[in-house]
Amino acid sequence: MYKYMELLNELEQTISDSFKEGDKIPSIRTLSEQYTCSKSTVIRALAELERSHLIYASAKSGYYVLGRAEEEEKPRRIIDFVHSAPDPDIFPYRDFQQCLNKAIDTYRNDLFIYGTPQGLPSLIREMQRHLAGYQVFAEPRNIFITSGVQQALTLLAGMPFPDGKRTVLVEQPTYPLFLAYLEAHQIPTVGIRRDAEGIDLDELEKIFRSGGIKFFYTMPRFHNPLGGSYTRRQKEAIVKLAARYDVYLVEDDYMADLERDSKSDPLHAYDLEERTIYVKSYSKILFPGLRVGVAVLPSELCEPFGRYKKLLDIDSSMLSQAALELYLKSGMFDRHREKIRDCYLRRSNRLADALQIAQAAYPEAFDSRPPAPGGIHTHLLPMANTSLPAVIERLRRRGIQVENAKSHYLSHFRAEAMLKLNVSGVREDEISTGVAAVTEELARSSHGQ
Repeated sequence: MYKYMELLNELEQTISDSFKEGDKIPSIRTLSEQYTCSKSTVIRALAELERSHLIYASAKSGYYVLGRAEEEEKPRRIIDFVHSAPDPDIFPYRDFQQCLNKAIDTYRNDLFIYGTPQGLPSLIREMQRHLAGYQVFAEPRNIFITSGVQQALTLLAGMPFPDGKRTVLVEQPTYPLFLAYLEAHQIPTVGIRRDAEGIDLDELEKIFRSGGIKFFYTMPRFHNPLGGSYTRRQKEAIVKLAARYDVYLVEDDYMADLERDSKSDPLHAYDLEERTIYVKSYSKILFPGLRVGVAVLPSELCEPFGRYKKLLDIDSSMLSQAALELYLKSGMFDRHREKIRDCYLRRSNRLADALQIAQAAYPEAFDSRPPAPGGIHTHLLPMANTSLPAVIERLRRRGIQVENAKSHYLSHFRAEAMLKLNVSGVREDEISTGVAAVTEELARSSHGQ
């Protein structure tokens, strides 16, 4: 990431945490010395802050913090532990607007005609470089741009595979919209139980050995809704089993950008047999309205995938593709990724601390110790005699929104009684309050109240 972008992130956070409207920020010389960078780097960062309407310049005086509309008093909002969309307060509106405008100027002769099913060629080349940063190495011919990950998943579920297998294996619980698609289209589907520790590898082998499994859909890291991630040993074992029993893996790496462990690689990095289909969304890291995803396919699946995609929508939004390409190339994505990583890490730490306090205060509320949050997700397993509908309703009346994980299970699979917690849209200062209320109501229900 460019030095001025690192400084920009630092200054934005400092202004948010330590300054109020009208405060003067340190001089260019002071900032240059404080952050060990050149004055030109400071000037560039300040100019960006000024364009974003966070500060303003006063002639011969310096820079001052500008009042923001979002700082005005707002009606109290609910504490929402349900919805997993990114926090609108950290959407990169202005940066992406610049990329949209530039995309129209740069690609004006290409954006308003039909594109190709595979995607904008220049974005595919940039995506090849970008994916290498996640240890996903692929040739351009294997990379497809899709209208979100949901499109990639529906295409994979509906199209024929070379081996003729038809049954989809899914973790239980898992991504609810994909489950709804599978059941609505009556695609043969079986489930395998996953918990905070992962899956039973012996059971996975038994299912693979039985034959007929077209692919295994999995979220190896930051699972939704559990929050857990597979260990390296588990990842290696899953890849080996897939190769042994001729099963494809569909790896949904939707939260790869929150990963801070440089040694945590995706399944794709361990696959030497081209059995892994890697899919990734940019909706969760940028904003949901950007319907752009990427799929990295084994060579023998490229032709049928491209053919089915063309029949579905001809191409994905060319304007969104061009804007994303420029956003990646400019370094803005790297800057935003660091910003959202820091933001979600703080929320995750707050959640972990709040759960630790809650478990000590209300040990009778939980069937087992709450697992450590994974990224922005975690889940709670209440005592067996807890009435979750009653808990959810009482919390709703207190202005706190939670839900169970029933929609994350196949209709014929036994759903675990759990509450899921997601903090992507919860303000940091509200996490402790919300968790305390949740555990208080769980404890109350466990006592039969």
